[in-house]
Formats: sequence, structure tokens, C-alpha cells
Amino acid sequence: MTWHLFQLLLQASLMTIFVSVLSIFAGLALAVVLSALRMSGNRWMAGGAVLFISFFRGVPLLVQLLLIFNLLPVIGITLPSLATAIIGLSLSTAAYQAENLRGGFEGVPIGLIESAEMAGFSRMQTFVYIRTPIALRMTFPALVNEAILILKASSLVSVVGMVELTKMAQNLAASTYQPLPIFASAGLIYLVINLIVAFAARRAEDALPGLPAK
Repeated sequence: MTWHLFQLLLQASLMTIFVSVLSIFAGLALAVVLSALRMSGNRWMAGGAVLFISFFRGVPLLVQLLLIFNLLPVIGITLPSLATAIIGLSLSTAAYQAENLRGGFEGVPIGLIESAEMAGFSRMQTFVYIRTPIALRMTFPALVNEAILILKASSLVSVVGMVELTKMAQNLAASTYQPLPIFASAGLIYLVINLIVAFAARRAEDALPGLPAK
């Protein structure tokens, strides 16, 4: 395997990182909303959130991507493969992150919520400025684990036409007849990316403020 081929894999890995990062943060934003709806006390909103979470946790990501890729053109929406991949990954990770966050929200000390209400915070302000930061802190390790899973699961977006690391490896293996060194190199790149993410996450977690006592 030549250095040129390895460079092509490295370039494709940048697309893997780009798609994964956008999907993780978009999914996290949606997860906060889903958690809020689930805890809203409104039967219909909570039921809708539960249905969303159940679907995207229960259906394999590959099937989700294929459904989105084939369904959108039927209803008159044509999106580039990049947008389709990000939407699919974002919806999937949002369901898992919402369940992680729900545990965090439920673990926020009731005394803090009562103190915020006594200070004149509205319910929305309490949720945004008190409950959400604490929930994110409490569930940080689980959210990082989900981010690593999405980085690995991004290899599936090749089914919607995305040329990322796995797809590039497949193309190069087919054209050069060197599947072993090419896929081994792709695996090494995935490993290095995930190790970097895990290391950065540990450093970030150490720098985060401590959790309030219950």
C-alpha cells in the first residue's frame, strides 16, 4: 500500500469527522428538546417523544438511513447525500442521548430547582440555566460514549452515497486489489480518532465543575 492511498484514506476521514461532529451536536440539541417534552407533563407531547425515541432506538441505523434516503424523494424533497447522512445520524443519536439526559434531569437536586423558583426563575429559565447544565455534567461520560459510537456508525452512511472513510476504503480495495492493507489502515485511522476523542473527553471531564450535593 502506497503513501498516496493512505493520504486518500486520511482525506476521507475528514469527512467522517465532519459528518459525525455535526450529527452529534445536532442530535444533542434535539435530545434536550425530547427530554423536555417527555418530562413536560403533557400527555400528547410526552407520548410523541416516547414514540420518537422508541422508533429510533428500536430500528437499526442502516434501515433508518435507507428509509430517509428513499422516503424524502417520494414526498418531493431531494437532498444531497451529505444532508441525508447528517439527518439520519442526528435523529438516531438524539434518541439515545435523550434517554441519557433524562436520567440526568431526574437526578438534579430538587433543592436547586426550588431555589431557582424562589429567586424568580421561570420554569423555562430553570430548565435552561439550572437543570440542563447539571444534567449534561451528570451524563457527560454517557454522552461521550454515544459520540464514539456515532463516529463508528458513520461508516454506514456510504449507503446513501457518502464517500467517507469506509466507502473510500471499499473503493480503493476494489480498484487496487489490496483489501487487507487498506482496510487495516482504515481501521487504524478509526482507532486513532476514537482514542483522541476519548482522551479529549477525559481532559474535558476533569476540567468540568463538580456536581452539586443532593
